[in-house]
Amino acid sequence: MAEMAENFREYSITEFFKKNAQMLGFSGKIRSLTTIVHEYTTNSLDACEEAGILPDIKIKIEETGEERYSVRAEDNGPGIPSKLVGKALGQMLTGTKFHRYMQQRGQQGIGAAGCTMYALITTGKPIHVVSGHKGKIFECDLSVDLKTNEPVVTNSSEREGELRGLVVRGEFSNVKYDKGQYGAYEYLKRTALANPHAQIELTDPEGNVFLFPRSVEQVPQRPKEVLPHPLGIDAHDMLERAKASESTRISSFLQASFSRVSADKVKELQELVPDIDFKRNPNTLSWEEAEKIVKAFRRVKWVAPATDSVIPIGKEQIEKSLRNILNPEIVAVVERPPKVYKGGIPYIVEVGIAYGGNQKSSIMRFANRAPLVFDASACAITEVVKNIDWKRYGIKDFENEPVTVFVNFSSVYVPYISAGKQAITNDEETMVEIKNAVFEVARQVERHISGKIRERERETKKQTFVKYISQLSSDIAGLSGEKKELVEKKLAEIVEGKYGS
Repeated sequence: MAEMAENFREYSITEFFKKNAQMLGFSGKIRSLTTIVHEYTTNSLDACEEAGILPDIKIKIEETGEERYSVRAEDNGPGIPSKLVGKALGQMLTGTKFHRYMQQRGQQGIGAAGCTMYALITTGKPIHVVSGHKGKIFECDLSVDLKTNEPVVTNSSEREGELRGLVVRGEFSNVKYDKGQYGAYEYLKRTALANPHAQIELTDPEGNVFLFPRSVEQVPQRPKEVLPHPLGIDAHDMLERAKASESTRISSFLQASFSRVSADKVKELQELVPDIDFKRNPNTLSWEEAEKIVKAFRRVKWVAPATDSVIPIGKEQIEKSLRNILNPEIVAVVERPPKVYKGGIPYIVEVGIAYGGNQKSSIMRFANRAPLVFDASACAITEVVKNIDWKRYGIKDFENEPVTVFVNFSSVYVPYISAGKQAITNDEETMVEIKNAVFEVARQVERHISGKIRERERETKKQTFVKYISQLSSDIAGLSGEKKELVEKKLAEIVEGKYGS
C-alpha cells in the first residue's frame, strides 16, 4: 500500500494525450499529417467566418527528412491577440467553442494545441507563429509544458504592421505525405466542396500548387448561440448549471438557463414536483432533486428547440460546389428540415449526389462542413449509404460507377465516436434521418438515369430502322411502282416521328 501511495500522482491532460495521441487522430503516418492539416485548416475557417471574412487559406507541405515534414498554414483571418496566442495554440481545453451552445467545426479546444504537442514529441521543436491582429504583428516560438499543460512562449517580439491573419509553421516527424484518398490533397479538396465560400491553396512536397477556388462570394450566415433545450440535458447538466447560476430562485434559474421555459412552464413543473420549493436558491439543489426536475421535463409538452444555432451549407451552395470541383453529369441535392435527437439537440442533414463525369465512386462524409476522412467503417453515414439498395435507383454497381454521395451533418453537438472527430456514432434517430435524405435525393438521380436509358433505347431502335430503310424502300418501290426516293423519304419521316427527339 505504501508503494502504491509513493507512485500515486496527478497527470495533466497533455501528458494523457501524449501517451494516447491516437485519440486525437495521430495514428499512422499518413493520417497524422492529414490530421495536422485538418486542425489548422479548421481553425482558419472558423476564425475567418466569425470575423465575416471570405477565407483565403494556404497550406504548404515540405519534406525535411525521412518521414519528416514541415507544415505551414496561412490565413487572412483576424489573427490572434498576442496575449492569447499561447493559450489558443499551446494549451489544451482552452478556447471559445466548448462552452457555447451553437454549431462549430471543433468542439473540445484540443486540435491546434494537439499539433503543438505532436511537433514537440516527434521532433523536439516548437512551432513558429506569426499573428497579425489590429495593426500589430506578434511573432514567437511556441511549445507546451507536458506536465502542466501550460504554453511555453519563447523568442517573442511585437511590432507595428499591416499583416492581418495567422501563419503557423511546425515540423513533424513520423508522418507521411500521400496523394491517395487519406492524404492532405483529398482532405483539402473535400474541405473546398463543403466550404464553397473559401479559397484553398495547397503546395505539395514536390512543389506542385493546387488551387481550389471559391464558387460562392458570400460568407455563410453565422449560427446563433442559444440556450440548451430542456429535453437535451441530464441530471448532471442540470446540477452543474444550477451550482454556477447567479439566479436566486430555482424558478428564475430554469427560465434563464434553458430555452422554451416560460413562467407557465415553470408552474407546470412545480405541479409535477411539489416537494421541491422553486423559491429556493438553485445552488442548493441536490442530485435527487435535479433528477426529479429532469424527469418532469420529459412529462411536459415543449415547443421544439430553436434551430438558429444550426446553419446548413445550403442546397444551392452544395450544387455549385459539386459542379465546380467534380464536374459531373448531374447533381441532385436535398436539405432536410431541422430535426431533434436525444429529445432536445437540433441538427440538419444535407445530402448531395453527383453522378457521371470523370470520377470514381465515393462517399464523402462531413460534420459541420469539416470532412470526415478516416474511420469510415465505424461511421453511421457510411453504414447508411452502404446499406442502400442502389439498384432500385438505377445504379447497378455502386462501387464501380461514377457516383459521389455527399452527406453533411450539422449540429450543436455532433455525436462523434472519439476525440479524433472522424466518425459519427450509430444513433438510430440520426441514422433514420440520414437514410431518408439519401432516399429522397437518390430518387431524383434515378429519374435522370431512367431518362438516359429510355433515350439510349430509343436511339438504338431508331438506328436499327434507319439501317434497313434503303433496302425496304427498294422492295416497296418494286411492289408498288412508287419512286424509291419518295418511299425512302416517307419511311424516314415515320421513323423520325416515332423515335426522334
